[in-house]
Amino acid sequence: MLHYLARYTHRVAISNHRLLSVSAAEVCFRWKDYAHHSKQRTMILASEEFLRRFLQHVLPRGFPRIRYFGFLANRRRAHMLPLCRDLLHQAAPTDTPFIATPTLGKCPRCHGPMYLVERLSAAQLFFAQRKEAYLLDSS
Repeated sequence: MLHYLARYTHRVAISNHRLLSVSAAEVCFRWKDYAHHSKQRTMILASEEFLRRFLQHVLPRGFPRIRYFGFLANRRRAHMLPLCRDLLHQAAPTDTPFIATPTLGKCPRCHGPMYLVERLSAAQLFFAQRKEAYLLDSS
């Protein structure tokens, strides 16, 4: 499992040792064909196509690099999560009305209790900051 995850979590799209030759016109590199017992193969691509494919692996700022796998993989999640809940004898989560609960901290400005209102993903925070910066620049 660790070998599988390592391919997706903390590596760049292609490492230097896999590059066999690079010229202005084309790039030749080595890759593993996992569909055919991890056989080593070589591929030659035009420089523009190589850069296009490489840049598809560059994430926007603020996005995490971790992919879901196993029972959380996109293709299997709808089927596997209910099965996991059944095997663990856990009920499916229900949509409960929002109840604000105080956190341990106090507001640095008014010193009143702070309440958890919503959890935001990294992407939501990134776009909220960009929107705020845009609004400040336009005024």
